Amino acid sequence: MNMQSIIKMMTDVGIELNEAKKEIEMLLEHFFSYTTVDKIQGKNLNDMQLDMLKKKVQERVSDRKPIQHIIGEAYFMGEYFKVSPDVLIPRDETEILVRKAIELINKNNFEQVLDIGTGSGCIACTIAKQTNAVVLGVDISFDALRVALDNVTKLGINNRAVFRKSDLFEKIHPNESFDLIISNPPYIPTGTKLSPEVMHEPEIALFAGDDGLDVYRKIIEDAPKYINKGGYLMFELGIDESNKVKELMQKKFKDIVVLKDMAGIDRVIYAQLV
Repeated sequence: MNMQSIIKMMTDVGIELNEAKKEIEMLLEHFFSYTTVDKIQGKNLNDMQLDMLKKKVQERVSDRKPIQHIIGEAYFMGEYFKVSPDVLIPRDETEILVRKAIELINKNNFEQVLDIGTGSGCIACTIAKQTNAVVLGVDISFDALRVALDNVTKLGINNRAVFRKSDLFEKIHPNESFDLIISNPPYIPTGTKLSPEVMHEPEIALFAGDDGLDVYRKIIEDAPKYINKGGYLMFELGIDESNKVKELMQKKFKDIVVLKDMAGIDRVIYAQLV
């Protein structure tokens, strides 16, 4: 068994060659601390390492388990976050949402942020680490919150990002208010066929009713009760949902802005409270 045959195991099940090579590099670095520098210097893996690598790749291809679940972490905005099947794996598109949030927070000296559906806590932790705001992350899942707590401890910002079990605003106290409410909600229409990798992630973090807009509706309806004057509401968007979400926001929010991702897809929407 050599490296080429291990890569072929991945491409034979439909994983793109470049993606397969990238994932092999992730496995090598995580399990053997083997980096590109080692490869350039001609360092070879021994038979025991190759055998372990083969077993990890077999785990990857047998039921298309995401590589992040195999190594137990995902890279997001300069940090490695713990992930598990209980949380959504952080994606590049979400960086657009978080970068804009950080920009708004720093520009306006915002102090209080609410992250709805926090999952792994990657949004809450990143905002807390890169701004002076305190972030409350809420999630309906105890298992997701355990992952978020591990991540906040790992980053050493326990007093800056805090977490609470809550179904949206259910456990937000009447006297609590926020300068910014941010969410990467479930936005996939129920019944949509997804890739085998995505189906390893929690359904509650993926699907949101027949049109994918159920959670947007609920958040937009109640958010004005908890946003300070001059504050913002921000969402990540699903494909072809920007106009629908904008229409939902127009009654209670002004100056609505939509941002595109690198593929030209409307990916983030944000607006100020009227």
